[in-house]
Amino acid sequence: MMRDPNLIILEPVITEASLEAVDSDNKLTFYVERRANKNVIRWAVETLYEVVVIKVNTLIMPDGRKKALVRLAPEYSAAEVATQLGIF
Repeated sequence: MMRDPNLIILEPVITEASLEAVDSDNKLTFYVERRANKNVIRWAVETLYEVVVIKVNTLIMPDGRKKALVRLAPEYSAAEVATQLGIF
C-alpha cells in the first residue's frame, strides 16, 4: 500500500449532508483511493490533519468511487479541519 497520505485522501466531499455531519457528528467526509482500507485511511487523515480519528466508515458509490466518513475525537474540531480545507 502507498505511504503518501496525499495519494490516499483524494478530495473532501462537499455536499449538504457532509457539511451537516461536520457540525452535528464531528465527521469529515472524503473521497479516498479505492484500495485503501480503514486503517490506512485513519493513518492518512491523522497524518495530514494532525487529529485523532475515532472511527472510519467507508462505502463504494454507484459511480465506483470510495467515500470515507471519518469521525474525529471530541477534543478535535471537524469544523476547524473543514476550514483549513476551504470547505467552510
